[in-house]
Amino acid sequence: MASFVSMNGPTTQLTSTPTAPTAPTAATTTAGPAVATTTLWRPTGPEELALVEAADGRAWPPRLPDQPIFYPVLNEDYAIRIARDWNVPASGVGYVTRFEVETAFLDRYPVRRVGGRTIVELWVPAEELDEFNRHIVGRIEVVHEFRPQP
Repeated sequence: MASFVSMNGPTTQLTSTPTAPTAPTAATTTAGPAVATTTLWRPTGPEELALVEAADGRAWPPRLPDQPIFYPVLNEDYAIRIARDWNVPASGVGYVTRFEVETAFLDRYPVRRVGGRTIVELWVPAEELDEFNRHIVGRIEVVHEFRPQP
């Protein structure tokens, strides 16, 4: 069984720090040699999360034929909105995951603004996902879980 961090229940108060669509911000990890990493989030449903768990929390599953792009997002608030407002109605539950990726590797993907200032994501072509997974540092963690409100 994978060791995932899970914070059950919806977040009642959301705060957001505006993120301009620029290059991802680097943070340094402390395990092993210092590697600059970028924190990314991904909203997901139960089926995709089960596949992540099957990979010991270290990789995203291959895209389906109708999913040519893997899109991690650059801020938690945007991921929360997708998980809560889209995944819950579609799947009955929505999760927000957080993970670190080597910043130097991410430099190849331009930041895409797909809405307002904080609605930003990276577009990783499906055929590059295996390589993307090799640059994940640590495990993919569940940080929020949303279910329908009674």
